[in-house]
Amino acid sequence: MGVLPILRWPDPRLKTVCDPVEPDQDIGRLTIDMFDTMYDAPGRGLAAPQVGVMKRLFVIDVTWKEAQPSSVVFVNPKIVEASESRSDAEEACLSIPGITTIITRPDWVIMEWTDAQGETQRQRLDGAWARCAQHELDHLNGIVTFDRLDAPARHAAETQYTVQP
Repeated sequence: MGVLPILRWPDPRLKTVCDPVEPDQDIGRLTIDMFDTMYDAPGRGLAAPQVGVMKRLFVIDVTWKEAQPSSVVFVNPKIVEASESRSDAEEACLSIPGITTIITRPDWVIMEWTDAQGETQRQRLDGAWARCAQHELDHLNGIVTFDRLDAPARHAAETQYTVQP
């Protein structure tokens, strides 16, 4: 079990587009440590760049706080289709602690990725799964929730974050 330090905004690594995970790269220990870190935080998702690993990898478990855990590892994920319908919802981020913002995202996405066993997956994600996967995918592309806000909302959120103890 290894809880890793989580990078905090405005660390410049959080603005970096990540490199793909190579097919022969061993991610076993990293994913175990990422889940340990996410559950300890406690969050519902964690992207590799949030722990300083600049690779296209994230982990999510949107049900562990209310029901049985349902952990999933996403390696080299991409959205192949997204709904035209969009919804606003509150989002928090482990790299921007104490701040919750309203983010607009597609209601569902179809994603393709490689799982922890190296198998290609393709699945439609809805609801919290879709929102969490999109949030974590943003991290792989160097995007944080502040980047999804209009100028006045971003200024207000950044100001609130700045005064956090």
